[in-house]
Amino acid sequence: MKSCWLNKQNNKNLIVFFAGWSFDENPFKGFEFDESDVLFVYDYNELTMPEDLANIKGYENKTLIAWSMGVFTAYLLKDLFADFNHKIAVNGTVNPVNNDFGIPVKMFELTLKHAEKGLEGKFYQNVFLNEKEFERYSKNPVQRPIDNRVSELENLYDLIKNTNIEYGKFYDFAIVSDFDKIIPPKNQINSHEKNNTPVVILKSGHFPFYNFSNLKEIINVYR
Repeated sequence: MKSCWLNKQNNKNLIVFFAGWSFDENPFKGFEFDESDVLFVYDYNELTMPEDLANIKGYENKTLIAWSMGVFTAYLLKDLFADFNHKIAVNGTVNPVNNDFGIPVKMFELTLKHAEKGLEGKFYQNVFLNEKEFERYSKNPVQRPIDNRVSELENLYDLIKNTNIEYGKFYDFAIVSDFDKIIPPKNQINSHEKNNTPVVILKSGHFPFYNFSNLKEIINVYR
């Protein structure tokens, strides 16, 4: 697990953002941060907690935004976020590979089998709603080596298969995109309803963040 600060100005507000598989901070360049320090967490090849994440103290308001596979990985560290004001799941579930509550097993294993080819081809196109969004992404694409991204997915799958999730109330609400091509929206809704988590539906793709000018706007989606 790695982290970096997208913004650090000693603000009173903190947003901790857990990214999805294969991403890094580059696609989030150009976002406004609206008087919030933003710690970006990514690369789940291993789950050793970064020092910056272990030392998030002194903030008046703290928000967790977990996206895609980040919904699962953030939940594994749930005790760290016990005093957070808001905890939001975005297009992900705590059971990320599951026929009813996440990516169907066969679909995930096919993605894993062809991960390198997918990362070089259509995977990122499928992450976005349309060509316009993909073109925006292409100006600041992910820079991580492909072998690093492939090994991350392999390690995540091993972790998922060997982790028995017993869910308790954690996320305050979930955002589900109705055009998500990565994790079936129906399965996401099934998971959140099972866990008594309110759901907000967005007309977007798996990466919905271009709908917002800054990450803090996400907090107000449920209000």
